[in-house]
Amino acid sequence: MISVNETILSNASGGSMLEPAKVFGIIDAVSYRVPTETVPLSDALGRVMPGGVQSRIASPPFDKAAMDGYAVSTLERRDAYRVVETVAAGDTPQRMLQQGECAAIMTGAMLPFGADKVIRREYTTREGDTVRVTKPEPAENIIKAGENCSAGDTVLTPRVIRAQDIGVAASVGVPTLEVARRAHVGVISTGSELRSPGEELGGGQIYNSNGYQITAQMASYGCTTTNHGVVSDEREQLAEVVKIALQESDIVILSGGVSMGEFDYVPSVLAECGVEIAFHKIAFKPGKPTLFGRKGDSFVFGLAGNPVSTFVLCEVLVKRLLLRISGLESEPALVRGELGADVKRKLTDRIEYRPAWLNDGVVHPIMYQGSAHLNVLSEANCLFWLNAGVDQLSKGTAIDVRPI
Repeated sequence: MISVNETILSNASGGSMLEPAKVFGIIDAVSYRVPTETVPLSDALGRVMPGGVQSRIASPPFDKAAMDGYAVSTLERRDAYRVVETVAAGDTPQRMLQQGECAAIMTGAMLPFGADKVIRREYTTREGDTVRVTKPEPAENIIKAGENCSAGDTVLTPRVIRAQDIGVAASVGVPTLEVARRAHVGVISTGSELRSPGEELGGGQIYNSNGYQITAQMASYGCTTTNHGVVSDEREQLAEVVKIALQESDIVILSGGVSMGEFDYVPSVLAECGVEIAFHKIAFKPGKPTLFGRKGDSFVFGLAGNPVSTFVLCEVLVKRLLLRISGLESEPALVRGELGADVKRKLTDRIEYRPAWLNDGVVHPIMYQGSAHLNVLSEANCLFWLNAGVDQLSKGTAIDVRPI
């Protein structure tokens, strides 16, 4: 279970905002892990692999040619050799080279016995079975057996599997990978004012972007999802949907209804459903009213209704938890860049995430009107931040950004 001390309980009931380090610390303290399953390489892309992969073989398993040419012995230096066999990739050489002999060899082919060098084809001329060297060959042009790795070496550490990782596993004879089961995420959008795209809007109504955006984000993180749709501002209906989502989800994400308004029922409904609240109100901008809790092996995030806020908090907090319960304990990958313009702000009580465009090492801040200005995210490819207490960053400052 998540440790809930008096400070956090006070915070959840309207006390001071929880600092980022403590927020991350609570998420990182989660000990639950989703079960693992074994999948073929063809199904492993994008999956979380909590363990490593060891090579089944030495790679390469034999000395092989690094390019097309002629395999020779350096025990003798000649201007001409007699070609006694041709070795293609996949062939086994049939004889040991004798004095004055060479073998025509293709890239990747096994080196003949007695050879320790490959003279590239463009440094030779050939007439019949005779090859003449027209230019001195300075390199060996051989990839030695075990040069890449030895049998038993760890070739992949815990990670989210990429295309190149699948290639590495295949190259050392590993046909399957043990990966974390895909986490299932339930998404609930709260608010009587919300309508689905395609419906007509009435007075005071807006389209439900959060439900679609969060569901897409979770799918991009490798999760399976259920979008439970819009729940109106009615306590009974919200409780019914929350109970269903808790039963079938590893993580439940609610957007809206977490602040201090008259119809913000999410905190009280979650408590009634047996969710232990770990924190509610954090020193993040956007996302101050964010809530996090747990019931058994299901986790709950209550996010503010503003769409930029939900996007940022899914990226910064929900993704962190997803990796944690899948068995990875890693910090997000950051990219270093140089700020392309001055950035200033008035309030400095929270860490503030802002959208930007990173291009050729320069971070270009994008002007936006606050956490309801969703359109700005389509222009951004990263987030940068100002830590609490920082009121400005100057053009030319080296900063880290988080790709999105």
